[in-house]
Parts: sequence; structure tokens; C-alpha cells
Amino acid sequence: MIPMSSSVRRLIMASISNTLSLKHGLSLWCPQSTPLNRIHRGSCSFPSRSFRRCFTVSASSFANENREFVIVGGGNSAGYAARTFVEHGMASGKLCIVSKEAYAPYERPALTKAYLFPLDKKPARLPGFHTCVGTGGERQTPDWYKEQGIEMLYEDPIVNVDTEKQTLKTNSGKLLKYGSLIIATGCSASRFPDKIGGNLPGVHYIRDVADADSLISSLEKAKKVVVVGGGYIGMEVAAATSGWNLDTTVIFPEDHLMPRLFTPSLAQKYEKLYQDYGVKFVKGTSIKNLEAGPDGHVSGVKLENGSTIEADTVVIGIGAKPAVGPFEKIGLNSSVGGIQVDGQFRTGIPGIFAIGDVAAFPLKVCSFYELKVENLVFHGVMISRRVKLKQIYDRISRVEHVDHARRSAQHCVKSLLTAHTDTYDYLPYFYSRVFEYEGSPRKVWWQFFGDNVGETVQIGNFDPKVATFWIDSGILKGVLLESGTAEEFQLLPKLARSQPSIDKAKLQNASSVEEALEIARASLQVGAAD
Repeated sequence: MIPMSSSVRRLIMASISNTLSLKHGLSLWCPQSTPLNRIHRGSCSFPSRSFRRCFTVSASSFANENREFVIVGGGNSAGYAARTFVEHGMASGKLCIVSKEAYAPYERPALTKAYLFPLDKKPARLPGFHTCVGTGGERQTPDWYKEQGIEMLYEDPIVNVDTEKQTLKTNSGKLLKYGSLIIATGCSASRFPDKIGGNLPGVHYIRDVADADSLISSLEKAKKVVVVGGGYIGMEVAAATSGWNLDTTVIFPEDHLMPRLFTPSLAQKYEKLYQDYGVKFVKGTSIKNLEAGPDGHVSGVKLENGSTIEADTVVIGIGAKPAVGPFEKIGLNSSVGGIQVDGQFRTGIPGIFAIGDVAAFPLKVCSFYELKVENLVFHGVMISRRVKLKQIYDRISRVEHVDHARRSAQHCVKSLLTAHTDTYDYLPYFYSRVFEYEGSPRKVWWQFFGDNVGETVQIGNFDPKVATFWIDSGILKGVLLESGTAEEFQLLPKLARSQPSIDKAKLQNASSVEEALEIARASLQVGAAD
């Protein structure tokens, strides 16, 4: 018999009993984390609360067949997490996804873009944008989940979690069992209160397919549309409604569009483009209330200055808040909101993870520099360079973006299933694509990477290109590019991650966006050679 340490023996027995607990309802031990990824170089380590004695009820009491891994939420993160489970051979008969929606996970950004195109301009519809088509992956239709042995529970949100018993309760009263739990509930739209008309007929918020379908139904009859909010939702919805040839007004309290990212001069260029499409702006003012007509339907938007803008359809796009729901007890971050996790998306309770928009995670972005050194011979091997690691961000963050939803899901599942222990390395990235409907005279597509801090240098006349560079103490911190080529867009994350020193005066004298990008590219090479 091969000698076996006591820790390994406990690990094997815990793994066996976990399987019995999940499949047959018979358990002596109930681990709250996946022990396999705790084996490193012949030693075992367990979270302090990873094992406890418990007794489970009969397996017939649980509504889910697949209990080893449960994902709560049916958005982008859930779809990409499911794909990662499949890639590791750990989905079939093991994974269950619980969603409040009626659809398999889909690429949510489509809802404020192509989904809202006019009906005669080839709008996007399911199953066309199920995950993971957004990154060129396979379209994961409902049949795909069945083929992969993944259990899907639709239209039944979770209303309670018992972390001691490792159970979940759904809105319909079903009791679910989990071994490891991944919370991927995303965000919910910030809403106007009832007392100022936030739920009048004709007032819309967009977070899911049902919301978008309701808006489309209104647009088919609408004449005057008011969009509240000058951020992503406001810009994308206004671009879509202009394609319907509707009278559209955008209202926001700030001085210009996208104030958290755009500079005033950059915003001015986009505002002019929207105005060319017939969109009107009312800036620097707040809304007092939404007014209703004799039939109870929204009829106008009353501003704080006393004026009223007529509207038969109102779209509210004033941000979102993390959909924490019953998971508040897991542990929240008081500064950025959402559920607090570490660099592998583990919460404070072993075996429970949170990913995507709802996760408050440590943003730790690293930049790699190759430093050339004198040729050295070490044990017969010639060494000509070494690599230095520099951390360029270190803060707790919560990111509401599809790229983070995808990447956090993949990172979390790899950490859960394997010995992968790297901290999540995420570079802030944002983009938007609008006016892409058939027949549009001008399509808009911009990307931003990095941090919008410091002074700015703007190059280009928006014909169609324009680029903005953020420079702080001579260091390039962030870049936004409109209408770039594939090669130019690929340069942006390299610049934002490397944060090279750059000659601001030389950049300001660039005669074109192309020349400015070449100056930035050259700064990368200089940084590598220093």
C-alpha cells in the first residue's frame, strides 16, 4: 500500500462525500470549495471554513439534477463561463444555470445597438447573438446547452441563499443544491421613482430582451422620443431612433455627452454628428417629473426650469446598479458597490464566486518591459535580456462592460477547475458602435483603452478619424480612437498597458491621426530599448 498523508486522505474522503451529497443526498462532509485546485506540489491547503459536518435532505427534495456547479444569472458572463466549463470537460451532468430570463445567454450589448434597428433595416434577433458570437466563438443556442449536458432553469430568479446548507430558493419555490456557486447576476437599470412618473406607460428601461421588445413596440407607434441620459445608453438609443426617422431629444444634466470619458472638444464632434441626424440636445438641466396625458400614457418631460418637452416615448438611461438581490449577505464593497471578490473572483465564503458587472474586484494591471543587458554567460547559456514587471493599476473596481463580463467568467472558471492561481489582469476597455443600420450615411465605431487622466492631445477632424491621447507627467495613460483600422485598434491596448513616455509637443504637431499613432508606436520601441 502506498503511504498517504492525513491531509491527502481527508481530501479524498471529502471529494467522495461531496459527490454523494450532491448526487444522492447522503453526506458526512460538505466542502464549500473545490478541493482539486488546492493540490500544489504534493501539499494540500484548505480554506479555514471549507469543511463542516452537515446532514442533507433527500436528493429528491432538490429541483436541479446538476449540482456540482451552479451559475446564477443568464447574461454574458454565464454564457462564457459555460463555454469554459465545457472546454475543461466539467459541464455535462455537473453544471446548472439559473436565469430570470426566458432565453439562453446572449450578447447583451446588441440590445441597444442592432436590436433597435428599424424593422426594414435588418435588426438583430435571437438566435443570432447568443454567446459566444461576440468573440467569434460558437453560437450557444438552447440546443447547445442540452447537447453539452448543461441544465438550464429559465424565468425563475433566485430569492434566497443558504450558505450553510449550500442551497438556493427560486421565486417559484424550487430548492436547488450547489457545490460551488458562481454569482453572475449583472446589473439592473437605475429607475425614476414612481412619484415622478418613472413607471408610466411609454417609459422604458433596457436591460434584457423583454425590455427591448417593449421599446420596439412603442417605437412602431411613436412620434416624439425623449432619451434621458448622455452616456452609453443615451447615445446608442438616440442613434437607433434616428434610424426610425423619429423626433428625438436627448436630455442630460452635464455640459456634454459621455462626461466620464469624452473631453468637451471630443464630445462636441459627436454631438454635431448626432445633430446632423436630426437629434436634439437639452444639456445642463435636470428633470422634475414625467407627465401623463388623459389616458395615463406618458405625454411629456417637465424640466426643473419649468419647460416641458413633449414625448410619447421616454427611454431612461441614467446608469445601473449591481443586481445583488439575495446575495447581499455574501459581502459587499461599500465604495464601488457589488460583491467583494479577490483576484480569482472568490468571495469571502469558500466555494462562492462572483463575476461580471456584480463583482467588485482588485484591478491590478501589469506592464511587461524587456530590458536589454550586457551579454552574460551563465552555466554555458548566453543571456541577453531580462523581463521587469511593473504594476500600473492597483485599486478595487467594478466594471460594467461586456469585455470584463467575458474575461472574468473565463478567469474564474479556470481558477475553480485547475491549479490556475494568477490574479486577474484586466486593462480597462470601452467601445461603442452606432449608426450601423442599413442605409446610414456614416457609421461610428470608437474604442478606448487605459485611463483618462492628465492632459489631452486631440488629433484629427472626425472625417472620419479622430484620436485623443491622455498624458500624465509625460506618460501616455490612455487612448481613444474613432474609425480606426484593425491594425490601429490593435495598437491601443499595447500603448495603454505599456504606458510609454511620449513627446507631447511632437504629438501635438502631428498632421494626421495616422502620424500621431506612428509617434505613439515609436514611443513603445524607445521604451523597450531604454
